[in-house]
Amino acid sequence: MKTSTLGLATVSLLSLVSAQPHRRRHVHEHQNAKKSDNVVVVVDTVYAVAQAPDVVVYVDQDGKPIDTTTQGTYGAPSVWSHGPLLTILPSSSSTPPPAPSSTSTSSSTTSSPAVAVPVYTPAPVVQAVKSVAAPVASPASSPSESSGYGVSYSAYKANGDCKSQDDVNEDVAAFGSGYGMIRIYGTSCNQVATVLQAAKKHGMKLFAGVSDLSTLSSDISTIAAAADGDWSCFDTIAIGNELVNSGAASASAVVAALSTARGLLKTAGYTGKIVTVDTLTATLSYPTLADNSDYAAVNCHPFFDPNTAPDAAGSFIQTQMTNLRAKLADPSKEIVITETGWPHGGSPNGKAVPSLSNQAIAISSIKSKFSSAVIILSAFDDGWKTDSAGTFGAEQFWGIGGAKAPSG
Repeated sequence: MKTSTLGLATVSLLSLVSAQPHRRRHVHEHQNAKKSDNVVVVVDTVYAVAQAPDVVVYVDQDGKPIDTTTQGTYGAPSVWSHGPLLTILPSSSSTPPPAPSSTSTSSSTTSSPAVAVPVYTPAPVVQAVKSVAAPVASPASSPSESSGYGVSYSAYKANGDCKSQDDVNEDVAAFGSGYGMIRIYGTSCNQVATVLQAAKKHGMKLFAGVSDLSTLSSDISTIAAAADGDWSCFDTIAIGNELVNSGAASASAVVAALSTARGLLKTAGYTGKIVTVDTLTATLSYPTLADNSDYAAVNCHPFFDPNTAPDAAGSFIQTQMTNLRAKLADPSKEIVITETGWPHGGSPNGKAVPSLSNQAIAISSIKSKFSSAVIILSAFDDGWKTDSAGTFGAEQFWGIGGAKAPSG
């Protein structure tokens, strides 16, 4: 893939950006669940399906329009980058099987930035979700107050098939102790209902998510249906994961979607935390993503900094959180690391070398610096994912201790 770098205006900004960790976006949501089969690939030139852009109107809880976006073509986000560490490319995806490909990034000295051209299914004006009678209020506590460490989980088999309730129950039972929350990324494969049931059985909280703004209303309806009036097990609901970093949406569109989601979820009886999740890089460039969330939710991966060895993973994240606080409108705002970890397989990235022993060292380092408010990627290896050069061949190998899901 052709890549590019963006220069910075000052030496102080260069020193800040050179420490950023995230090179690409993990793929977490099964692409078979998408309503569109259109695929856009960025290679040496940009290809786009000839299609009229779709207009999405975001409304508040009173039904008043607050923002309108046109979905169909977005430029790559203006994300700081310096050398090979921070070159950001939009994601390219395929429909599994084979599994969807990951967004990749690699270094280059080309002068023109790569352009993301996502193609979306037509998106209707967002409608309110019907309220559920006598909802059980969600807890006011945040991940750092109630859930300790969390762990991410994908409800897909290695071959890309959806997991059943029995499959999910078997997997969650194998998580072991030490994790009080499960993070999922979307609504496909009935995963909200299946993971919620398993989480309740094991006394865990659920961090749910909407992966696509064009299906915001229907995804929230799906989440509300799974809750069935009882939101007590939900810790957080994320509206988007790395959408700005990948070029899938603008920061203003994500912020508008957050406002719309608040109204829809309030109508459905949810009163808990609502955030949008993006990479540290994107959040530093667009701090409004964090400012408009109930807490700053960022994915931060030390492995993608070639100058960070596994035993320095925790210190690396600490430094990045200090940098982030300086950008927030409220520097005292809570920050949750919504995704971090270390792969046990793949190719080395400078000092960042994948192995089981290095994974254990890195996770121990992270936990030594953060006693809570951290979600580890991931409970098991994800065989349904595919790799690219920018992921160092590691995309399938983030399972803690190299664990494979018992259900396959």
